Amino acid sequence: MSPTDNELMEDVRDGRVEKLAVLFERYQTMLYNFFLRLTGDQAASEDLVQEVFVRILKYRTGYLSESRFNVWLFQIARNAHIDHLRKRKPALPLDEQYAEMPGREPLPEAAYEADREADLVRRALDRLPVRKREILVLFRFQNLKLREIAELTGVQVGTVKAQVHRALKDLSRAYLELQRGDLS
Repeated sequence: MSPTDNELMEDVRDGRVEKLAVLFERYQTMLYNFFLRLTGDQAASEDLVQEVFVRILKYRTGYLSESRFNVWLFQIARNAHIDHLRKRKPALPLDEQYAEMPGREPLPEAAYEADREADLVRRALDRLPVRKREILVLFRFQNLKLREIAELTGVQVGTVKAQVHRALKDLSRAYLELQRGDLS
C-alpha cells in the first residue's frame, strides 16, 4: 500500500525531503494544468509548478498533520499565482495573441469545430476576473470538492457554491457573446 499524500508530506516536513519526489510525480501535471488554465502560458505554468515545490520545501516545517495535503498544496499554488500576477508585465490581450498566430494547416471539419469550441471556452474563461476563473478551474478542472475550496479560500461552503454558480453563469454569458461575435 502506497503512503498517502499526508504521510509523504509529514515525511518531507520531518526531514526526509526525498519523499517530495513522489508528491511531485503525483501533482506536477495537475498543477501544470491548473496554472495553464489560469495563465494560458506554458512556460509560466512550468515555472509556477517549480515555484510551488520550492515553496513546499521552504515552508515544510509549517505543514500541519491535520491539514489535507491537496488543500495546502493549492493554497501555495494560489499564492504563487498571485505573486506571478504581481510581477508580470502587462501582456498582450489574449485576442491579440491569437490574432498573431501563424495560419494552420486545414483541419477536418470536426477537428476544426472542436478546436474552435475549445478556443471559445478558453477565451471566455480568460474574460472572467481571476477570482472567478480560479474557482472554476479548481472546481471543474482540478476536481476539488466545494468543502476543499471553502477551506482553501477561507469562506463557507455555501459561499463557494454561489461563487461557482455565478462564475459558470458569467462564463456562459462570455462564451455566448464570443460565439455571436459581440466580443472580439
